[in-house]
Amino acid sequence: MAAKVLLAVPPGCDKLEVYQVVGLRAPPLGLAWIASVLEDRGHEVKIVDSPTLGLSMEDFIKLVGSWGPDVVGLSSLTPTIRLAYKAAKAIKAVDRGIKVVIGGVHATFMWREVLEECPHVDYVVLGEGEETFPRLVEALERGDDPKSVSGIALRGEGGEAGQTGPWRPVDLERLPPPARHLLPMDRYTVFDRPVRVVHIMASRGCPYGCIFCATSYYFGRRVRFRRVEQVLDEVAECMDRYKTKTFVFTDDELTINKKWLESFLKGLRERGLDLRWTCGARVDNVDEVLLAKMFSSGCTTVYFGVESGSQETVNKIGKRISLRQAERVFEAVKRLRGSAVATFILGFPWETVDDMKKTIRFALKLDPDYAQFTYATPYPGTPLYEMAKKYDLIVDRDWSHYTTVRPVMRGFHFTIKDVEAVFAEAYARFYMRLKFLVKQIKLGVFKDFLKTILNNIILPRLRSWL
Repeated sequence: MAAKVLLAVPPGCDKLEVYQVVGLRAPPLGLAWIASVLEDRGHEVKIVDSPTLGLSMEDFIKLVGSWGPDVVGLSSLTPTIRLAYKAAKAIKAVDRGIKVVIGGVHATFMWREVLEECPHVDYVVLGEGEETFPRLVEALERGDDPKSVSGIALRGEGGEAGQTGPWRPVDLERLPPPARHLLPMDRYTVFDRPVRVVHIMASRGCPYGCIFCATSYYFGRRVRFRRVEQVLDEVAECMDRYKTKTFVFTDDELTINKKWLESFLKGLRERGLDLRWTCGARVDNVDEVLLAKMFSSGCTTVYFGVESGSQETVNKIGKRISLRQAERVFEAVKRLRGSAVATFILGFPWETVDDMKKTIRFALKLDPDYAQFTYATPYPGTPLYEMAKKYDLIVDRDWSHYTTVRPVMRGFHFTIKDVEAVFAEAYARFYMRLKFLVKQIKLGVFKDFLKTILNNIILPRLRSWL
């Protein structure tokens, strides 16, 4: 029996700082993957990417009312969970018979809070949803007891919240490609500019367990890769269908399996797939030889999580890299004339102001093409969240502020004002260098730089600091 299923990113997400600052509109790849599985099983599916389409809550609810879905699945991250609550309430006002399901990292780790705080949510899908969500939809269509579906949270007869059982990692090789045909692929942007870009994921999981990142605890410590041929086929199809050569790999660590990566690069050459792509990597998983192969195969930029300029902090967060490894990698990138971005985190609980300034100095020493500085943010599901709760370090419990560009946690040796001042200093010292500004002018991206970094990050923080 087929069901009508609407999958949605809640309205209002475009008001979040990350959208405003970077002008980023990225496709909800997780929803597209769930949609693909549902379609393969014969269900009728719509995806509503509300922020990308610019839909208000009124627009969204009109769409829900006119289409009349049996089930609505809402995707939520920590900063968007309250928006998902609002959407759930509005959906139930249209038709109380519609089953509302929430999934995502935040809902997975905070399922009890979600069910207690929002009576309009019927079920929470725990962990990866490609297999669990369709099973839940089909159980509801058949009139079966949802408790028979493992990997969900729901209310019992007395209203108490409980789980039906553990969730399990998905076998990525068995998944069909994401249902991009249900997405507004021509509406996605970077720097508020429309770009034909395809986001693609080759693997899930991370073995490292850094204390600030939920990946290891959500996707698991075992890294699961899709077959190389699957990914190559998807790249080729997207190039043909969407007339683009620009791809972003969303994997946390694409370079962890060198054998897989080298097979992929070989496949690109053999198939004559001429694309431009970016990915994330660790400084201990690449060397100059591998980087040279990547850059010669169309890789335009590699993102490296360096995190800190203090080796003590790097060790404490569980990163398992050395600062010297980072130096060697960025030296190699420069020799190869490639492009690399370094990301840094300011404000871990034990840090001092001097520790954070070490990070600024190290960023200047590495001299990447771009540097991203964010605040240490205690996301549910991470050891950092448990530490922040234990020592009462959280000063802002508004989930919508958990964007990494707003401080929500004090430290043992610093205040919120202290870390805000270092944050402003970091962006000002890195991006206001004459050498850097001249390079942006030569690259022809100076206006984009001014709009994003200067107007939206540096000046507002400097004004609040002063």
